[in-house]
Amino acid sequence: MTENSTQNVWLVTGAGRGLGVDIAGAALAAGHAVVATARNVESVTRALGQHEDLLPVALDVTDPSAAEAAVTATVERFGRLDVLVNNAGSFNAGFFEEMTPEDFRAQIETTLFGPVNVTRAALPQLRAQRSGLVMTISSTAGIASSGDFLTAYAASKFGVEGFMEGLASEISPFGIRTMLVEPGFFRTELLTPQSTQYAQPSIDDYADRTAATIEAWQAMNGKQGGDPAKLADALVSLASSDTPPLRFAAGADALELFETKARTLLAQADAHRELSSALAHDDA
Repeated sequence: MTENSTQNVWLVTGAGRGLGVDIAGAALAAGHAVVATARNVESVTRALGQHEDLLPVALDVTDPSAAEAAVTATVERFGRLDVLVNNAGSFNAGFFEEMTPEDFRAQIETTLFGPVNVTRAALPQLRAQRSGLVMTISSTAGIASSGDFLTAYAASKFGVEGFMEGLASEISPFGIRTMLVEPGFFRTELLTPQSTQYAQPSIDDYADRTAATIEAWQAMNGKQGGDPAKLADALVSLASSDTPPLRFAAGADALELFETKARTLLAQADAHRELSSALAHDDA
């Protein structure tokens, strides 16, 4: 964080709509400077308006050179970077067998390699400052993949979890912290046609479940219990703390899922404890 100042410089990806708008707006309201990025930079201005501490920047997170340019623009405008929020995302939904390899790979490119690209671009600046926070919006699907249509999305989010967890110890000696955020169901735009792409039905064995899943998710859109404005305020507050959490379960449903997964892992560890413990060399 910025020393001797209450204003930090935030870079928020995917800030043209959805949760990214709420995060950028909450950071601005708290007195911070914000670089808000989106593929279509005009969407940032439409969503957030004009502000002396706001810099809209065009960014496709799958483009490493664009990520480097966004960080450069941040430092040129505000002199430093304190908080990176990897928020940009999409949702390629469908049964694994029906999803094309191209769509599966596109999910990984956006929601795993997107944070990889932007974090790689930001780390030299954060390391030079010997301070900073890399906050990455993951998902409860990165903790437990339960339900249909989640194979590609969960694969990308489990990857993000491992990436950030592994990165934490590498960069902590430089004063850089990491924070994973696992939201449950929030009333964002994730389930809208702009963010969710369904695999084309092609296998009769899945037909009934495909129709039922799409109907259920479309019915849920706009009715999710989580308030993204409250989540954004919570994230701004946590980012300003001396010890941001390594993981933040966002929402009551996320807390329940964390606890269920922890119990499941303990039960799985215990189920074959004797066999698991008997695999060493005899002379070890």
